[in-house]
Amino acid sequence: MSRVLPILFNTDMVRAILRQINPKTVTRRAVKGFIPEDAIWGYTMFTPKGCISCRGTFADGYGEKFFKLRYQPGDILYVRETFRPLSEHPAAGFEYAADWSPKYFENSKEPNCCNRGKWIPSIHMPKKAARIWLKVTDVRVERLRDITNEQILKEGASKDVINRLIGQMPEKTEEYIRTAYLTEWSWIWDTTIKIADIEHYEWEANPWVWVIEFEPCEKPEIEK
Repeated sequence: MSRVLPILFNTDMVRAILRQINPKTVTRRAVKGFIPEDAIWGYTMFTPKGCISCRGTFADGYGEKFFKLRYQPGDILYVRETFRPLSEHPAAGFEYAADWSPKYFENSKEPNCCNRGKWIPSIHMPKKAARIWLKVTDVRVERLRDITNEQILKEGASKDVINRLIGQMPEKTEEYIRTAYLTEWSWIWDTTIKIADIEHYEWEANPWVWVIEFEPCEKPEIEK
């Protein structure tokens, strides 16, 4: 039986997942813990189930360490996003911040619709309020900056923004086009990092990351 687990996304990334054209189908999350500079990731005959092997030079010499996979292929994820109840009545349902125009949140003078109250942070969303369900198709580990242009688009980057950046470049060489893609991706990545973690996991630090591929799926029957 597939595991059913929560996953957090900010409002911009929820919008990217919901896009009809070029939706977000992959996410990257920082790998926590000490990782040697010469790390080699993979699987060996000694790798425990649900883990990935990391071989390299640790404090006590060359060796192998196992990292527990944050998510595994086949897992079903329910997206936690910013939301609020439509009313105090439990059967009324919920509404989601990602469905509102960003300008709504930029205008602090605009009142909440129908006095429904404040938006509730995604971390507090219960499973019953989830509307987006995803199935994990692949999990791997790589350096943040090793991302390809194709993967940047799959991460939810705006092709329009990238094209505007390309238009500002002095030349349309592969190098400048790559710079445009990385400029957009680095901004997206850094907006997802907590201030306390910036030093270790920002774009400039080039951390090791979990690469979690997914596809939309129906809510599992057991959860209905």
